[in-house]
Amino acid sequence: MHSLDAVDARILLALDSSPEASLIEIAARLGVSRNTVHARLKRLRDGGALGTPSAPLSPAAIGRPLLAFVTLSVSQQQIDSVYAAIGAIPEVIEAHTTTGDADLILRVVARDTADLHRITQGVQLAPGVQRSSTSIATTEVIPHRMSLLLHRLATDDS
Repeated sequence: MHSLDAVDARILLALDSSPEASLIEIAARLGVSRNTVHARLKRLRDGGALGTPSAPLSPAAIGRPLLAFVTLSVSQQQIDSVYAAIGAIPEVIEAHTTTGDADLILRVVARDTADLHRITQGVQLAPGVQRSSTSIATTEVIPHRMSLLLHRLATDDS
């Protein structure tokens, strides 16, 4: 993955502040060419620095307002089966391997607690899952953000 520089950061911040802005508008605001904006955004997408367009979509907008974090302890001999099984559950919107007591942490969305129970039962039935623990998120205190880091990069003089 390519490291972002100050120009990349300024382009992304411009998109954050005006998501509907055209490449020409962003270029004019930043004092760079439209081709520069286009090429840099393409490089960021192609290099994996920018996720899919649906990533910022609120799960509540598609009827899944409940957010939970599920930690799993799994049999390492069956880890590929676990990955396949949890990957097939649409409500598992993110999964990470972790250090510490759990092997995986899942970000799960659901309609309500009954729906969450259905989903976690499916997760627990995955071959190789030994234990799970579920925590329901009650209040988002700091939403996913990158803007403060982008501001730092955009203004970094080093």
